[in-house]
Amino acid sequence: MKNIKTRIFILALAAAAAAAAGCKNKDLAAFNSLEKDRFLVKTDKAQVKNIEDYLILVGSVKAMDEAVLFPRVSGKLLKNLVTEGDAVTKDQPVALIERDEPGVVYEPAPVPSTLTGVIGRVYQDSGSNVTPATPIALVVSQGQVRVVVDVPERYVGKVFMGQEAYIKVDAYPDTLFRGKVYRVSPVVDTKTRSAAIELLADNTTGRLKSGMFSEIRLVVGAKSGAVAVPASAVLNENGKPYVFVPVNGTALRREIKTGIRNDDTIQISAGLKAGDELITFGLYGLKDGSKIKVQN
Repeated sequence: MKNIKTRIFILALAAAAAAAAGCKNKDLAAFNSLEKDRFLVKTDKAQVKNIEDYLILVGSVKAMDEAVLFPRVSGKLLKNLVTEGDAVTKDQPVALIERDEPGVVYEPAPVPSTLTGVIGRVYQDSGSNVTPATPIALVVSQGQVRVVVDVPERYVGKVFMGQEAYIKVDAYPDTLFRGKVYRVSPVVDTKTRSAAIELLADNTTGRLKSGMFSEIRLVVGAKSGAVAVPASAVLNENGKPYVFVPVNGTALRREIKTGIRNDDTIQISAGLKAGDELITFGLYGLKDGSKIKVQN
């Protein structure tokens, strides 16, 4: 009985191994059927696209306006009238202060908001001793937000008022928020060798929060109706870009001229036209005149 169970177990393992090998064999079938000097490649066609070139920078999101509220008198915090996230209007009381002077009775002194916005932080609990230097609450106005960015000195000449940018934050990794440059520092910091700029972005949805870390894609060039190809398909030798095109089962090297590029796309200004086929995968070791087989 024991020998029978052992044989069954061995057969099961063999069947599993055969199934796994079958999957691998399918993947290798195309490769094994090739001539030994023939490259297996994939191709794509040059397409007409709107392409943008941008600088990738980092910055911090800030409310358009924000203010820390302080009491006008010393005493004890009698009561907070708001909580974090509450909407407030300018001059609306956010807290009451009980003045503590022996022998004198005062009405509670209000701490008014200096902005219309929302309460971002409440700093003190009821009963706390406070003075005119004690922060009571933070109020922020963030229907629009600012994004503060430091631009390295070598790129300052590419920055201008009204320039478009895309803003990405970790909380919404699949969303790009649009912004525009609305402030550019007239000086370069001698320590960091950078100039501060600020972007203005709509935030009616409230998803951008003051203090968020952000990635900025500052658009420094754009071309509509450009002939474009995947960046990975463009090779370079001695500063001269080129691609491989398939012709009658061989790979032919073709010199090109490039324009705007970003992470995944390059504009072709000469050497290819829309609809031309080029090799995009299997480029390693490929040479002018190499035999190829195009894999669908």
